[in-house]
Amino acid sequence: MVLRLFLPEATLEEWAAEGRADLKEGKLFVDSSNAPFGVAPAVHFLRLVSGTDAKHLLSKVKTSVQLEQMGAEQLSDSVIVGEDAYQVVAGYVAEVPALSAAGEGKETPDADLLAAFLLDKMT
Repeated sequence: MVLRLFLPEATLEEWAAEGRADLKEGKLFVDSSNAPFGVAPAVHFLRLVSGTDAKHLLSKVKTSVQLEQMGAEQLSDSVIVGEDAYQVVAGYVAEVPALSAAGEGKETPDADLLAAFLLDKMT
């Protein structure tokens, strides 16, 4: 099982400035971990600026690929989908393994590392 976490761009920039994380070639490296986490560009839909939210996107996270598939246009911190305009936060969706490959119900060391890092930064 893989957990998907949205990480705002500003948060990743802060972590990079502190030397705690690095984003290279679609991979997120945390602290001294050698195991990268896959990331994909994404946006978090914060509020409806105009329109009716016909696609029910408020409070959702969509990757760039998903935006392209729905015919959305992203301009800085805005996304337009059809007649609807939204304010968004740009960032990345990180894929974090939640369980070991053996299915023993134990978290992997890499997941432990990222979980500890996120808890430290978000509390």
